[in-house]
Amino acid sequence: MAELEVSRPILEANDRLAQANRQRFKQAGVKVINIISSPGAGKTTLLEQTLTRLKDRLRVAVVEGDVQTTEDAQRVAAVGVKAVQIETRGACHLDGGMIARVLGAFDLQDLDLLIVENVGNLVCPVEFDLGEDLKVAVLSVTEGDDKPSKYPVLFREAGVLLVNKIDLLPYIDCDIERIHATCRQLNPQQVAFDLSCRTGQGVDAWADWLEAWVKA
Repeated sequence: MAELEVSRPILEANDRLAQANRQRFKQAGVKVINIISSPGAGKTTLLEQTLTRLKDRLRVAVVEGDVQTTEDAQRVAAVGVKAVQIETRGACHLDGGMIARVLGAFDLQDLDLLIVENVGNLVCPVEFDLGEDLKVAVLSVTEGDDKPSKYPVLFREAGVLLVNKIDLLPYIDCDIERIHATCRQLNPQQVAFDLSCRTGQGVDAWADWLEAWVKA
């Protein structure tokens, strides 16, 4: 009971901040996605590949979330896209207030898409609304096919599932069909892409879908 009494006010306060962010995004006409995965799933490499394909087709910027270092923001900037790093200094997730504090670094009116790469974690980031339009779950096949059943909240709430590192399937014990079957049970409307950032397989299809979603 004590845990609920503590967490409920925190989440309610966050929801108010997230709703203010959402209204700000809506007024500016910018779509926002929140990418969530465990560490090492390949979020940043996926982001580099996605931005390489979209930077001349959409006006896009990135918010990077990490416990420490600005390495990921530097990688994104090297692609030619503006990126702002949030160092959480120990927090396992981004929240609505953190996002609100960095929005002044962007001209939202001049953006079509803002991508948030959340801190690597399958649990905490899901609980904190940022004001995004869409949650995107990234799962690498090297993590195992049991993750959607073990961490169902993310895979229930994510509108898009990206199954990454499929080039490694011949070398590991992972049933990709089990991943998709579990996720379809959790969220029948979820859009899913199988891809490999190493070979490029499936990345074009994901980037094309994202562009169409933004323009819709």
